[in-house]
Amino acid sequence: MARSEPEAPKSIADADASQLLRAMASKGIWLDLGATTLRVVSRVPTLGSQLQQVYQRFPLVVDADWADLHVEIRRPLGLRRWVHPQVTFHSDGRRPFEPFPVDTALPLLEWGSNWLIGQRLNHLLLLHAGVVERNGLALVLPAIPGSGKSTLTAALSLRGWRLLSDEFGAFDPEAGSFRAMLKPVALKNQSIAVIRDFAPEATLGPEFPKTRKGTVAHLAAESSAVARRHELAKPGAVVLPRWELGAATQFRRLTEDVLFTSLAFNAFNYHVLGEVGFHCAVQLARQCLGWELVYSDLDDALATLERAWTQVAEHQLCLAGDRRGGATQ
Repeated sequence: MARSEPEAPKSIADADASQLLRAMASKGIWLDLGATTLRVVSRVPTLGSQLQQVYQRFPLVVDADWADLHVEIRRPLGLRRWVHPQVTFHSDGRRPFEPFPVDTALPLLEWGSNWLIGQRLNHLLLLHAGVVERNGLALVLPAIPGSGKSTLTAALSLRGWRLLSDEFGAFDPEAGSFRAMLKPVALKNQSIAVIRDFAPEATLGPEFPKTRKGTVAHLAAESSAVARRHELAKPGAVVLPRWELGAATQFRRLTEDVLFTSLAFNAFNYHVLGEVGFHCAVQLARQCLGWELVYSDLDDALATLERAWTQVAEHQLCLAGDRRGGATQ
């Protein structure tokens, strides 16, 4: 009787370390993030184990017809392989960054691939924003670094909201909707302990101290977010978060002109898209309710957003009714 072949791993978590390393060292693995696909090639063992922790719920794809972005993480030749070992980031024959220590291969992959996304995906308006979804509507959290955006996005994703992205609010002008750019949520410094305390069951990867952004750890996306990464989300609300130590929660409505300015300011490629970017920002400012959220207590901030979401849903229903009424006239 012929011996049956072992079943191929369905997810990255199902693969053992040797399977994952062989795949990465051969053709690579394809990470379907929703709005784009990233192909990763590497022979660096540390990257394999780190990547497996934070992309564990993604399907393991070892061959595909297409990837938008191609990345290779390498070990330099020569003495650097043995003295203070390093890794380098390569894409399309270029090495755009300085080397990282070999034990920080995952942060190099994450930051490097984010840079590529910001450079290449100019068919989408790319906002520097966390995005989560509920009932088909997107909650968009644009902010500058240090505003508590990632902490708030992570917390929402652990309380029943579907994660679309921590870094990129990917708005599709043709669809009039947000697409997922589903990568691990990058938590920094105090935010790591905050999320560990907030959700002890959360799947966090290793901590990387002494990076250029301090200590970094990555929160893996929930299984449901991975399974639904091709579902679009209509614009719902824009909230500008700002974390302040010891501050009481403040939630203030914003006018359309302030929303427009905030969206344009926080877009990676607004100037590249030109007229398209302008019309996207106008559409979002007119369609979405907007608030500024100042917070220090994470649970209170989430409760405030939950209460506001009823108002958001009602507002979007009214807009939909107005559009249907206009179409029949």
